[in-house]
Amino acid sequence: MTAVTAAAAEQTGPVVGTPYGAVRGRYEKGIAVFRGIPYAAPPFGSRRFRPPVPPEPWTGVRDALAFGPTPPKPPYSDAFAKLLSDPVVPGDDCLNLNVWTPEPGPGARLPVMVWLHGGALTRGSSAVPVYDGHAFARDGVVLVSVNYRLGVEGYGLFPDAPANPGLRDQLAALRWVHESIAAFGGDPDRITLFGQSAGAISIGALLAAPQAQGLVRRAVLQSGPPEAFDRDKVRRMVRRMATRLKVPATAEAFAAVDRELLLRTQADVGRLSSPVLGGPGFGIVIDGELVPRDPLEALVDGQVARDVDLLLGWTRDEYRLWLVPGGLHERVDRLGAVALAGAMARCHCGVEVPRGYRALHPAAGTAETVGQLVTDHLLRYPLHRLADARPGNSHLYEFAWPSNLPDLGSCHALELGFVFDTGDIPEAAKLAGEGAPQELADTMHAAWVRFAVDGDPGWRAWDDSHPVQIFGEGAPYVADGPRDPEFALWAADTATREPAVPVVGTPARGAVELRSVARRLRRTGNVPKSS
Repeated sequence: MTAVTAAAAEQTGPVVGTPYGAVRGRYEKGIAVFRGIPYAAPPFGSRRFRPPVPPEPWTGVRDALAFGPTPPKPPYSDAFAKLLSDPVVPGDDCLNLNVWTPEPGPGARLPVMVWLHGGALTRGSSAVPVYDGHAFARDGVVLVSVNYRLGVEGYGLFPDAPANPGLRDQLAALRWVHESIAAFGGDPDRITLFGQSAGAISIGALLAAPQAQGLVRRAVLQSGPPEAFDRDKVRRMVRRMATRLKVPATAEAFAAVDRELLLRTQADVGRLSSPVLGGPGFGIVIDGELVPRDPLEALVDGQVARDVDLLLGWTRDEYRLWLVPGGLHERVDRLGAVALAGAMARCHCGVEVPRGYRALHPAAGTAETVGQLVTDHLLRYPLHRLADARPGNSHLYEFAWPSNLPDLGSCHALELGFVFDTGDIPEAAKLAGEGAPQELADTMHAAWVRFAVDGDPGWRAWDDSHPVQIFGEGAPYVADGPRDPEFALWAADTATREPAVPVVGTPARGAVELRSVARRLRRTGNVPKSS
């Protein structure tokens, strides 16, 4: 591009063709940015609760200058809104994506990273400021971020509609990227899918989906394992909503309900669920088609995505985002042994597991023991199993830098400002506090870029020594098997499968006690479903 044409492009904005029409973006700090590009038609009217279909083609050049509409979602409670940003952009055309690229136009063949946001499959969007893709494009990566249907719209389970429409949205977006990204300077053969929490869980399902084979070269799962949700828990959410709405639990009936009323009802019913306490919720379910079997088992068996490089990890204190903001942390501490019994019920484990945690961490309070116990069961141990099944092309990390805000520690979602190198914006400081170390952001962000480029983030691949890169205070370092003692407890428990013996009362009583505390807190609006 000559100096004259480059200057003209700066004035008019870059124009790129897509399968459905041309789009015009804008240059921001030397990076071409395209926002709100539709990859599927609006999922409303006759398309509500149905699989996505292609958007209507357009003539001329469509402006892609602002974030597109966000999918319907309830707001966070006040306690969580202080920590997590979740912008709302009104409109129906919510199945859209954004692209940041340093070199728009065919021929560049740059590595591509596709971001799937978290939010418990009920909240979040690609418009969250922390997810700005400028730093990735600055460092030679084409960054794509995606909106997908959430909550009952995306993961409600109905007898008259296909399951998992939100996951089908993600697959449609991934196919769009594979077909279209070369025009934006990306290489469709070097796509890295990365996401956090619900986004990581979604990636696990996509890696195992027959329809997604060959679309992804690498994947990053941050604080979310491959899993399939209990269908009965999703049905209970839908049935409870139907009872409150006084309509049948069908897609046809729900489609006739006012959208805002549906969101309020979903939020109300969803207050009885959380990662630590369990309960009904929305999640990806086995559907016999897109999700033919449990994704973790499919990936561990090696039947799918055999050649996909994996970067897997977690934060040291995931549970603190779930327990601290609403005050549940202190309540669990006071419940003591009853809370431990509830955690055993949640994890379906025997008494030797919590006893082992007590022995390994004698100074830990009950809330910390419960939080780490549940986190390991739901998140860390499954990722550990996945790495064990795929040594050589798996890398693991732990994020251990503590937030500058009181009691949050190295909580769930704290690493995101470091991965995106957006720690200097106010939205990142909501969770990290002021003064987050730029050196740590430089190191983490560079590791994610390196992984997208060649599959090597900069430390040893997984082997029998179980190397884990620790991103904490001071220089990052590799620790061998830092959580092996805890994982050995889970492996032994899985092997024996002895009935759980409560420390006090019964596991059922413990679960009831914990949920009773949570309900009291949620009546005040302090403990919503986590991110």
